[in-house]
Amino acid sequence: MEIQWRKSSKSSGVEGNNCLELAEHGGEILLRESDNPDVIVRTTRAKLRAFLGGAKEGEFDDFA
Repeated sequence: MEIQWRKSSKSSGVEGNNCLELAEHGGEILLRESDNPDVIVRTTRAKLRAFLGGAKEGEFDDFA
């Protein structure tokens, strides 16, 4: 089964090559950057949900 990648609506770049892409495959959530598609980060729904919740709450603002 082919992986169906989805791009973030917040992605930028005229050519569409500056995008974060997500997919669900085999019970895992996959993440990659469109300009480096061979590097794939694998995680679970629960871990991604926790990360996104932390990002929304500003837990990682000191990294910027």
